[in-house]
Amino acid sequence: MKKKKFMMTAVPVLASILLGGCKEPPSDTPQRLHAGVAYYNQSDTFLSEVIGCFKEDLKELENENLETAVTIRDAAGQQKTQNDQVKELLDEGCNVLCVNLVDRADPSEIIDLAREHEVPIIFFNREPVAEDLQQWDKLYYVGAEAEQSGRLQGELAAELVKENSSLDKNRDGKIQYVVLEGEAGHQDAIIRTENAVNTLKESGIEVEKLSCQIANWNRAQAQNRMEQMLGEYQNKIELVLANNDDMALGAIDAYKKLNYTSSALPVFLGIDGTDVGLKAVKEGCLQGTVYNDKEGQAEAMAKLSAALITGEGMEELSFQNEKYVYLPYYKVTSENAEEFQGKALE
Repeated sequence: MKKKKFMMTAVPVLASILLGGCKEPPSDTPQRLHAGVAYYNQSDTFLSEVIGCFKEDLKELENENLETAVTIRDAAGQQKTQNDQVKELLDEGCNVLCVNLVDRADPSEIIDLAREHEVPIIFFNREPVAEDLQQWDKLYYVGAEAEQSGRLQGELAAELVKENSSLDKNRDGKIQYVVLEGEAGHQDAIIRTENAVNTLKESGIEVEKLSCQIANWNRAQAQNRMEQMLGEYQNKIELVLANNDDMALGAIDAYKKLNYTSSALPVFLGIDGTDVGLKAVKEGCLQGTVYNDKEGQAEAMAKLSAALITGEGMEELSFQNEKYVYLPYYKVTSENAEEFQGKALE
């Protein structure tokens, strides 16, 4: 009799334990956004600033319903390394990938890995080939249009030449120029250069190209290439068009190292509006740059990352063709450089 009574008491208790163990977690448990960031090279000043802004923006999006974390990997210029790093990020539980490709024409392995894990990718700064972005419906791009940056750099150059005839130092009616290009065969580098030069010509400025050197977006390499060009052309160079600020500053470093006087200096123009680039424009070392909206791009990446996890906020983003978010460039001279420095500090 006692045994039967024990069984009758134990069954409801056991059922209660089992049912309690199967309860759903509370509905107010915050969602977790773990962004894996893979970028081509940590030596790129502009990208380092974008990623810094992105981390801050993700932190600001945190609330009682959303937790965020960021893991960053530097591929040091090797696509195979980046492929391996993306696999590591996925294995670590990243549920959104933000990828700045080493080789914009070779994203297939990364896309396949992400699709296998059902993890969306936001490509940034280095735009994949359009066909690759159509491989899957969870692929996006955030950046800016290279054509605009080149065109605005060309407009800056044309304005400076028209305002100051003394820039034509040899009085031959032409502006002798050199180019410091980002990478051999890199789409954005080619587009920036072509549009800068074409805009100069369309503005009625007669130009003569002396040389075009590859400096891989790098300040030290640009200094080296500029020293080589100065060895050949000396005082003939009247304009230096650089695909980014770091290379423009490297060119200035070369002139300083070789002790050129200020009257012998050409016009230096960059692109990106990095913190150090804006400082150089404000101080008059760099005559102008084209501001690449790192704050806007980072904010768009953060908002898109959150929307992909929470399912909310997509309508706040301005897409082109449902996959692309482009931020505009702006011309920067000494007159408005402080305004853009202020933007970076907001």
